[in-house]
Amino acid sequence: MKSIIIYGATGMLGQAVLRESLLDAHIEQVTVIGRSPIGQTHPKLREIVHANLFDYHNIEEQLIGIDACFYCLGTPSTGKTEAEYTRITKDLTVTAAKILLRLNPHPSFIYISGEGADSSEKGVLMWARVRGQTENELLRMPFKRVYIVRPGIIQPLNGIKSRVRLYRLGYSMLKPILPMLRYFFPTFISSTQLLGQAMIKIARDGYEKPILRNKDLYMLGLSK
Repeated sequence: MKSIIIYGATGMLGQAVLRESLLDAHIEQVTVIGRSPIGQTHPKLREIVHANLFDYHNIEEQLIGIDACFYCLGTPSTGKTEAEYTRITKDLTVTAAKILLRLNPHPSFIYISGEGADSSEKGVLMWARVRGQTENELLRMPFKRVYIVRPGIIQPLNGIKSRVRLYRLGYSMLKPILPMLRYFFPTFISSTQLLGQAMIKIARDGYEKPILRNKDLYMLGLSK
């Protein structure tokens, strides 16, 4: 795995994958794609600023040669209708996945979902149903590997912050006790550093099951 692409590199989890990818000596090129610049430079970093992530016809050549995609793009469901949330969460993701599959022979796809996503697609929580629909559609696609990552509580490290104000408030309230919680309940809480490393590891080496939760991320961290 030499060339990867990251969606959502300005978000907290995207920042985590970006940081660990740039530090990984085995990864030669890191492409980030988004609507706005990330404000970062690095010899391995290549940036594609593209306004419409439903339309790739002008940038397809830049997406050839990708070994793995880390899809960390997401949005809160608060204030959105199911149709709006589905368009951003499912339709945008599946569009990206189809483009990468068409342009690359055997890529892997790592998708950041959320703890509580509903694989049955029949639950009462709208966001969980839509996340479950997205997961299921990705798992049916003929990638070399598809992994769904469902993190729970995540401790931001190395200066990484969430762009969502409500999440930042929650993390600031939990910050004094997060180290203690991680000590006593290590399988329930992960960090941005551990998450980024774990996602790179499963893309490169594979994993025994397609859906990973905090406990799996913790075990991957131990095996690093």
